[in-house]
Amino acid sequence: MEINELLKLMVNKGASDLHLTVPSPPVFRIDGELIPQEHLPPLTTEDVELALEQVSTQEQRTFFEREWELDFAYSVPGLARFRVNALRQRGIISLAFRFVPFYIPSIDEWGLPQILKELILRPRGIILVTGPSGSGKSTTLAAMLRHLNENATKNVITVEDPIEFLFSNKRCLIRQRDLGDDTKSFATAVIHALRHDADVIVIGEMRDLDTISTAITAAETGHLVLGTLHTVDAPQSIDRIIDVFPYGQQQQIRVQLSQVIEAIVSQALLPRIDGGRTAAFEIMLASHTIRKYIREGKVYEIPVTMEVSTPEGMQTLDQALASLVKSKIVTPEDALLKSRDPSKLQKLLQSQDEATILQDTTRNSTEK
Repeated sequence: MEINELLKLMVNKGASDLHLTVPSPPVFRIDGELIPQEHLPPLTTEDVELALEQVSTQEQRTFFEREWELDFAYSVPGLARFRVNALRQRGIISLAFRFVPFYIPSIDEWGLPQILKELILRPRGIILVTGPSGSGKSTTLAAMLRHLNENATKNVITVEDPIEFLFSNKRCLIRQRDLGDDTKSFATAVIHALRHDADVIVIGEMRDLDTISTAITAAETGHLVLGTLHTVDAPQSIDRIIDVFPYGQQQQIRVQLSQVIEAIVSQALLPRIDGGRTAAFEIMLASHTIRKYIREGKVYEIPVTMEVSTPEGMQTLDQALASLVKSKIVTPEDALLKSRDPSKLQKLLQSQDEATILQDTTRNSTEK
């Protein structure tokens, strides 16, 4: 099957990913599950090499031959964009395609937390969107940028590896830079974004000391910086940033981070009871107390503060998971698999059950 036809089949089946690996048939990831397309023949080395040739440029293939790793974007007109990763395994090529729709849904259409609308309109600081690979971080960032583009006049510069969602200018002026094609590093791109009169800087991944240090500097100088991390919750995200720096600099970075951090949104995807997937969101907002804990190195205290700060818009991942179970959107078993503290989630679920029983008893007594 020609690669564009295979990608069309992928989109029609609602798959998020396509894997081409010898000697298996093409494999789709649908609702988180890997599903081999048994009606298609097993792939040969020549099949995968031809697929790479069809979706990449000669320059990209030259880079791949030299580095044995390659990330790039590929578009099928009228269908979608795809984030493509090529690597070698056992001496042969393996390809993975991630579906990126042309249409960017809104925060409401995705069912994302409403507080994201307020966060993206903040004038300065750092907002982190975190979660495991494939948890929807890029989609959340794209929905936030769409809201910004429709509700504010800002100069936005993104640095991505590769560019995924494509934006057209509405109220904002948006420039999207591709790592490798448009810039040589995240850190360098952020420095030059500051010189390009940016109001908002989006960093595809805050993966090293130089990038994180430059992002903090940008936030300190009055810019709004959005970035992603492959961390599962707010405390781990803070520790990851601090731990990147040499020990002698860590206390100073704690102080700087406590001054510029605005929010950390961590997300996890779970299978829905009625099919498909849904996201659970942990939301940490930089209150005075949380800034104090970051500054003093008491990150372990943050979850307790989040638990009691739901009126301010915060919630832990376990609280979000408990809410999804209560609403009968996900099963308790799937929620427990995503929980940071399964024993605490069990207690939350038990307290919900007890509250429901009490409400039912009270209602029945009143009716009698």
